[in-house]
Amino acid sequence: MKSTIAELAKILNGEFIGEGSTSLSNLAKIEEAKEGDITFISNPRYLPWLYKTDASVIIIDKGLEYDHAKIKNLIIVDNAYSSFNMLLNRLSKSKFRHFGLHIDSRTHESVELGKNVSVGQFSVIGPNCKIGNNVIIMDNVSIQENVTIGNDCILYSGARIYDDTLIGNHCIFHSNCVVGSDGFGFAPNEQGEYIKTPQLGNVKIGNNVEIGSNSSIDRATLGSTVISDGVKIDNLVQIAHNVFIGKNTVIAGQCGIAGSTKVGENCQIGGQVGIIGHLVIGNNVRINGQTGVFSNIKDNSTLRGTPAIDERTFNRSYIHFRNLEKIVNDISDLKKTNDNNN
Repeated sequence: MKSTIAELAKILNGEFIGEGSTSLSNLAKIEEAKEGDITFISNPRYLPWLYKTDASVIIIDKGLEYDHAKIKNLIIVDNAYSSFNMLLNRLSKSKFRHFGLHIDSRTHESVELGKNVSVGQFSVIGPNCKIGNNVIIMDNVSIQENVTIGNDCILYSGARIYDDTLIGNHCIFHSNCVVGSDGFGFAPNEQGEYIKTPQLGNVKIGNNVEIGSNSSIDRATLGSTVISDGVKIDNLVQIAHNVFIGKNTVIAGQCGIAGSTKVGENCQIGGQVGIIGHLVIGNNVRINGQTGVFSNIKDNSTLRGTPAIDERTFNRSYIHFRNLEKIVNDISDLKKTNDNNN
């Protein structure tokens, strides 16, 4: 991204100190930055790098203290991390180019395509689909029947979207994610054989949702599996049938959420969390990695451990667990002493 310090300060709504005409071309980590690079500091731990970096300009939080005499070029903003993130987004979007419909792609004649839609090599769009404006569908993507995709979405190579899926605007689907596969539903008969329960529902995905590679979201048995606006799902996550995920909830890798569980808004779910089915998880809940959730969770809870308990309770209990062998030995010694005294 070509710009000057003065131009960049205007974009970030910040105040620059130094030579405003200095040319900038790239974003970099502060430890690795070179001349022409833009970097940032928002964590006080990185302040020593402020005087060592070779970056041409540093975006810095307004509240951080530093030696002004040793610094040449700064852009002072309210939140350096957010400002740098905005620049990363601008750079990322600039890399995408609309390339039209590849000669080796297949789009059914009944499909409604918006403006500036791109469909990559060997990608297939089935009957009665509606694709919004500025959608980029990369190579080897499969979109089945009756799928609706909103504006400004990106589907990376190998994504699979099953029939009847509804997708909002500004969504990202990474390679090999699967949306709308059958839920895990089977009913045993009198002989003990498991007979498949047809999965006749669909998946509804809101706006600004991102789904990581190799994640799977199952269609509902009846009704819809719902992923609400702003949800971010990491790689290798399993969302089962009829699950509801509330707005702006983030789910880290290797999590599994079983069928018909409802997760509230603004939740943070760490890696390798397992949540059993038919639960209600409240709003603003934080679940630490590797936690196992077996019961309903109230709003604003922070959980840890298996079975999940309040994080503070877990931390206090863990101190005793680490000393459990010593505690058992002490009790044994006390018992022996008591026996000898008797």
